[in-house]
Amino acid sequence: MSVKHLNQGQLAERWGVSEATLERWRSKGIGPVFLKLQGRVAYRIEAYEAESLRKSTSEHVNAGGAL
Repeated sequence: MSVKHLNQGQLAERWGVSEATLERWRSKGIGPVFLKLQGRVAYRIEAYEAESLRKSTSEHVNAGGAL
């Protein structure tokens, strides 16, 4: 299984947020975890997105469950 990483620009475009928002989240320790290798930031977001799925404001979707 190949793990895909997104750079800051790719993630900002995917989620419709600014790169500055991602930078602010990193500095505050919120949002998805990231790798920082030789000054480059990369995100592995599949697990974060799966954990963020909701059926309602108070109910998570089961780990592998469909909506």
